[in-house]
Order: sequence, then C-alpha cells, then structure tokens
Amino acid sequence: MFEHFEATTVGTGEADIFVRYGGDGPPVLLLHGHPRTSATWHRVAPLLAERGFTVVCPDLRGYGRSRGPAPTADHTAHSKRAVAGDLVRVMEALGHARFHLAGHDRGAAVALRLTLDRPEAVRRAVFLDGLPITEHLARVDATFATQWWHWFFFAQPDIPERVINADPDRWYRGDPSTMGRENHDEWRAATRNPDVVRAMLEDYRAGLTVDARHEEADRAAGRRVRCPALILWSLRDDLEELYGDPVAIWRDWADDVRGHGIDSGHHIAEEAPEALVADLAAFFTADA
Repeated sequence: MFEHFEATTVGTGEADIFVRYGGDGPPVLLLHGHPRTSATWHRVAPLLAERGFTVVCPDLRGYGRSRGPAPTADHTAHSKRAVAGDLVRVMEALGHARFHLAGHDRGAAVALRLTLDRPEAVRRAVFLDGLPITEHLARVDATFATQWWHWFFFAQPDIPERVINADPDRWYRGDPSTMGRENHDEWRAATRNPDVVRAMLEDYRAGLTVDARHEEADRAAGRRVRCPALILWSLRDDLEELYGDPVAIWRDWADDVRGHGIDSGHHIAEEAPEALVADLAAFFTADA
C-alpha cells in the first residue's frame, strides 16, 4: 500500500498522530471514519497523487497507530475539537497552512469541526456519508434507533468495551477481498487493541455530549461553513433513505454547497475509488 508515500508520527502536544503523505501539489487532507484507519484511503491516495496533489492521510486520535491522552469524564479528550486541533498541527508540521479537506463518516464530523474552528485553513471541504451530529440527533426516530443503535450502545459506560473486547474479530467484520489484504490486516490489528477500542468508543461518547454542544453553540452564534462544500454519499447505504436529500440539510450549515450520491456501499474509498477520485479532483481544482 501507499507506494512512494512516506510515513511518520507527529507529536501535537496532546497526541502522537501517525500519518502517511505523498505526492506533489495542492495539499489534500483525508480523514477516515469508524472503525477504519488511514489505510482505508490506500486506493484513493495514489490516484490523487497522480493527479497532482499532495495527499495526507492520518490516523485520527486514538484510532489505528495514533495515540492520545487518557479518556476524560466529560469526553473532551476525544472531542472533534481536540481531534481537529491535532490535524491542523499535523498539516502545519508538514508545511501546509491551507489545504483541501475530505472526511468520511466520523471523519466528516471532524472535518466540519475543523472547518468551523479554523476556516482560514480550509480551501474546500468534502463531507462523505455524514451530517452534522445534531442533525442526526434531531431526526432520531424508531427507524434511526433501530438501524443506528450502535451510537447509543457505544455511549454507555464500560459495557461496550467488555462486549467488543471479548471477541473483536466477530464484532468488527471486514472482507479482505473488498478492503485489500494489507488494509484489512492493519485494520484488524487496530481493532484487536483494547486501547484503540476504548478511544473509538470515546469518539461516540463525545459525539452525544461535548460535540453536540459545540454544534449547538455554532448555530446559536451563526457560524457556518464559508468555503465551498461538496456532499457525497453512498447510494447503497442508508443516509438518503433516512433523511432525504443530504444536500438540503447541509444548506443550513454551508453557504456554497452541492453534491450527489455515488454507486457504492458505505466504505466509498474502498469500494468506488475511481468515482470518488474523479469527484474530489474535479472539486479541488474548480478554483485553480
């Protein structure tokens, strides 16, 4: 994986972030979702580099090979604000003060926080298979609770750690033929690490508490995504089924927004990399 890419660990003061980077050109930061690692981009990153971008793929705080502080009672140590702060410092350490940004799943929530907290750093933002957390919570009904029950299970104290770590291979299921063998092996090693499992659960606990409060404060203060935004979602997943047009929801959060679905299952970077790269490259070069 990631031929011609380099890998390093960047200390941010609170965390040590493992990051892969390669290519030459305008910088693009790619953020994975749960329960993946930066390796989920192994088919996308080289194609973007071939199209003339510098591509940066970190493991989010606590995921994969990145390590952060111990969990806190108020979950702020794993808030999207803390994670976004890590990523700005990573990009600065690599020499990138401004960059394009794309986040998938939980990475989309981090991308939103980074864009709102540090608007001067983000040129264009892509949100894949995600909505603002408060938009999800405002639409909780029996269907959401049935299909996305894991949000509320993960938020429970201690119980999910005991359940998942009893047999992580059965809990986290992945197909190496779809994911790619090396991506699968890296992901499997991470999910077998109880510290990683705890950090991934803290991500969800923060989502329902401190992250939701941060988004509510954004709305009250009138903060919006000011850079151009692209919304992409997988047509073979349930985002559109649950909520209707995701672009319409994002218009309440972003000034300049457009988007469409991609014929893929949830893990677009692994299942439809060529289609995703075509959309990302066209969007990131639109103002060139």
